[in-house]
Amino acid sequence: MGTYINSGYEAFAEINDEDYVDKTGLIALVNRTIGTRSKLTCVSRPRRFGKSFAAKMLTAYYDCSCDSHKLFDDKDIAKTTDYQKFLNRYNVICLDITGFTSEAKENGRSLRELPSMIKSAISRDLCEAGFKGEAGETLNELLLRYVQQPGGKPFIFIIDEWDAPIREAKGDEAAQEAYLNLLRGWFKNINFTPKAVAAAYMTGILPIKKDASQSAISDFEEYSMLKPLQFGKYVGFTEDEVRALCQKHGADFARMKQWYDGYAFKNVGSVYNPNSVMKAIRNDDFDSYWTETSAAEGLMDYISKDYNGMVQTIAELVGGIEVKMEAAGFANDLTTFRGKDDVLTLMTHLGYLAYDSETKAVRIPNEEIRQEFQRAIHEVKHEETLKRVAESDRLFLDTIRGNEEAVAVQIEKIHREETAPLHYNREDSLRSVIKLAYYTYRDYYVQLEELPGGDGYADVVYIPRKDSEWPVLVIELKWNQTAEGAINQILRKKYPDALKNFGKKILLVGISYEKEAPDGVRKHTCRIIEYSRQQ
Repeated sequence: MGTYINSGYEAFAEINDEDYVDKTGLIALVNRTIGTRSKLTCVSRPRRFGKSFAAKMLTAYYDCSCDSHKLFDDKDIAKTTDYQKFLNRYNVICLDITGFTSEAKENGRSLRELPSMIKSAISRDLCEAGFKGEAGETLNELLLRYVQQPGGKPFIFIIDEWDAPIREAKGDEAAQEAYLNLLRGWFKNINFTPKAVAAAYMTGILPIKKDASQSAISDFEEYSMLKPLQFGKYVGFTEDEVRALCQKHGADFARMKQWYDGYAFKNVGSVYNPNSVMKAIRNDDFDSYWTETSAAEGLMDYISKDYNGMVQTIAELVGGIEVKMEAAGFANDLTTFRGKDDVLTLMTHLGYLAYDSETKAVRIPNEEIRQEFQRAIHEVKHEETLKRVAESDRLFLDTIRGNEEAVAVQIEKIHREETAPLHYNREDSLRSVIKLAYYTYRDYYVQLEELPGGDGYADVVYIPRKDSEWPVLVIELKWNQTAEGAINQILRKKYPDALKNFGKKILLVGISYEKEAPDGVRKHTCRIIEYSRQQ
């Protein structure tokens, strides 16, 4: 019928190719909401996680102006009992809000004009279909009359990038409020919503913007990267889906997992970034494709925020340590930050961090995002961060050069500054000390924890990247031993056995300190030797 109303199935047909991963089960979730109190759904996820694909799929399924059987009869949705009940049975209004924001900017228009631009676009579609507005009639009145005409059908609203005005007009509260009022008029209007709206599906990067009343559009059921619930398997590709793609195209699944796994949801397991997986397959190259699709703002802007504890938190994340996060109170925008927890919450919504809802902690999910963090920390204009980077880089060089005293001094400094007295002698704290001290390792190495080898597990092992001539580092941190004793443990338990065929020089690094120092100063000592394969 038109550009925005009943636009047909062509957009979905274009992506429904031989590599299409069947996500039509999402339709069944939306079907359950139609005509119920839960008919308003907002799903937020990062860029390039298939939001637009879902919008095209839903439009093709519900649009009453076309016959979409050929696109869905062989899909999972066709196996459900309600498949025919909802297929091509509704008027659909499908809006990509980024298209309107781009048009406004290109034409020098204020984002405060977005609501009128959107209303005009919908009215033009109706007019071109021979359904004209009457004098003084509002758009809602026109849409309601359209629904109530003989043979009329209610609307399903599908709004892609719903939060674009919140992100693009981040300093203009009037523009944001005008846009939110448009949404309120559709979805929080007792004279319109129950009569004209069968269901709504909104998707974007951010959850719904909060205001003084906590939520500007409070009737929506929300599913975000913090808690996607039943929508978790539709956030990205599941592990089984990625494994099947790798088998089909002869791609290395283990490397695919290393590069793009890391997001995980309850009852779903691992979830992968679809865009990155498909580009790795099509390019036959594992790399960071995140730079090409940077989410909303540069990562550097966020990790440069000068909040208490932010520098240490970034160091812990880059070092591979999970960090506790309190997400409650985040305002769901790009400007309202009360502290580092709000910054971490935003970075989770943007996909830079993965959140564990059970431990309430975040971490860097995979190699792709680790590389982005590594690039960013070298560019941050923040004195304390730059100091940490320089210290970590110098520690690597001191380790490789066998400068035992310098290594001991730096590990002692990190241990003293970063570890609470209560946890000073815990095994996990000792591993964290090593990871914090060597936290720029991603420039040179892949980090492995508790590598199984011989008769035990090495604390932390750094494997040099393929294009590097640097040695393997096996690092053990112990208390109440000599540094030589830590080396002997590495040898006795045969940790290097798993590395013998790696073809690189192996350095064994033993570090020790006194558990209960009489003067309160736990002096660290270090021993570094080259491993002989005859040992």
